[in-house]
Amino acid sequence: MPRPIIPPPLQALAVALGMAAAARWLPPAAVAVPGQTLIAAGLAGLGLAIDLVSVLRFWRQKTTVNPLRPEAASRLVISGLYRVSRNPMYLGMALILAGWAVWLGHAIAAAGPFLFMLVLTRVQILPEEAALEARFGDDYRAYKARVRRWI
Repeated sequence: MPRPIIPPPLQALAVALGMAAAARWLPPAAVAVPGQTLIAAGLAGLGLAIDLVSVLRFWRQKTTVNPLRPEAASRLVISGLYRVSRNPMYLGMALILAGWAVWLGHAIAAAGPFLFMLVLTRVQILPEEAALEARFGDDYRAYKARVRRWI
């Protein structure tokens, strides 16, 4: 399986820019909801909090957070948010994109978080899972069996 070459935060940034471009240049498809700004801020804030807590978990376990080198992991992180999602950092990024989509208020922009999750699964998560399975074997397979990829 090919090794990932673009860090997930840069992938999320590219999707966010695409969402903004779609909202600006595609035909109007405005979606307005009461409390739109508050909802957008809540989703983005929740995503940021999930990202920070998840990164701190890796640092406390003294293992790499570099998504381009999953084979360099020194230990399998399965506590904290990793008990409910194998990828809470990526989930946090998707929530930030969801907040961005709400703030943009354009129907096409709403596809951004789903596109991010689809592409990230293919180009990042699947190779990452293969590397972790090679590194941690049965422990990782057991973890995969009991914890979902996203939520």
